[in-house]
Amino acid sequence: MSIKPSSSNISQAQKLAEYTKPAVVRILGYSVVGWQFNNPNDPEVDAILSQLNYQSVVGGSGSGAIISSDGYVVTNAHVVEAAQMEDEDIANAAFDQLVTIIADYFQVDYDTAYEYMLTYTQYTGIQKVIKVILPGGDILDGEVKSYGAPVNEGKDVAVLKIEGKNLPTLKLGNSDNIQNQGNIWVSGYPAAADSDLLSPDSSLVSSMNAGQISAIDKKTEQGSPVIQINAAATHGNSGGPVINEKGEIIGLLTFRGDTVNGQEVQGFNFSVPVNTVKEFTNQAGTKNTSSNTDKLYIEGLELYWGGYYDNALEKFEAVQRLYPNHSEIKKFITNSEQRSGDSKTLWSDYKTIFYIVDGFAALLILLLLIFTFVGKRNRPVPVPATVGAPQAPPSPPTIPENTIPNLNGDGKIDVQDIILALQEQQKKQQKKDDE
Repeated sequence: MSIKPSSSNISQAQKLAEYTKPAVVRILGYSVVGWQFNNPNDPEVDAILSQLNYQSVVGGSGSGAIISSDGYVVTNAHVVEAAQMEDEDIANAAFDQLVTIIADYFQVDYDTAYEYMLTYTQYTGIQKVIKVILPGGDILDGEVKSYGAPVNEGKDVAVLKIEGKNLPTLKLGNSDNIQNQGNIWVSGYPAAADSDLLSPDSSLVSSMNAGQISAIDKKTEQGSPVIQINAAATHGNSGGPVINEKGEIIGLLTFRGDTVNGQEVQGFNFSVPVNTVKEFTNQAGTKNTSSNTDKLYIEGLELYWGGYYDNALEKFEAVQRLYPNHSEIKKFITNSEQRSGDSKTLWSDYKTIFYIVDGFAALLILLLLIFTFVGKRNRPVPVPATVGAPQAPPSPPTIPENTIPNLNGDGKIDVQDIILALQEQQKKQQKKDDE
């Protein structure tokens, strides 16, 4: 039994991974362009467009973090750029994609395919889409609330809004306080971690890579500050939070260093400082607020890591009631139930009983002291017995009735028996209340 749970057996990195996972989201920003092919004498090209469902998709995926319990999400501007572009620019990008497919299929040069498709193809419509995929599996529409142009055009930050309440969140830190070589962790959904060999639900599990801050004084060509880090990252990590040792966001991953011989070189990545991100959260009219879900979840984790599985279970079940689709909560509820038999006893659950017992013991001692003091003052002076007079035998002492049995079987009635009796009484009262 301990007064306060200890989770010193769990590393800080493991704690940060569990704290942050529920609030790190995958973001899809894309536009769908519809096509019409106007050459009935060319069934081969028409068949290719038919396989594409006469559509092209322009855009990509990235990462982001929920920063308010009502659903504000921070990410990179370039992650949702395809849903922010002008229709003409989107159509041109989609047409370029379509021409490349035709050129590759027929093994002709790009310009020839371009002229041919330009003659017989026109777009029929454009649909702009932003989807935010939560770790628990929910797929929600995202609405852009503030937007900075992509890197080297702007500060590469976007703030989105999704519908929700009691959502898990991450705290925004202060990038003015960062130090070179400080420990950081990058969280997100790198494309390199996607594989056909993994189960479909693996796409909902974020990755976290450790590293350090490599440089804090660099800027883009436009003069926007960036932080250089050496944690591994790749496509799909864009917009993902860079976390410090306190679990605070100190930046958003934005771009990588140049390739060498056409190959990505890990350890040279850059992030937008969180104080730049705050400029856009202010524009969006939101504040960085945590939720009761965060509070209960963290309390539950601390109890769980300390071995107080019964108490942790209560916290995790409360999280599930507040936010049923929490990504981690079912796992921890199951684990807590399985380990219930090994659960430690938390001091706070029984402190009232101990206070009652201590008070009872103190009162008993006080009464004994008073009885002893008064008894000494009022004790009659003994009168010598008459020589030769017969004396009555002393009366046997009166044994008070024992109202508390020897519950722990140690052969004596003591405080432990009182504790057990009070616990038994508490259980009976709880059972009575439940009925």
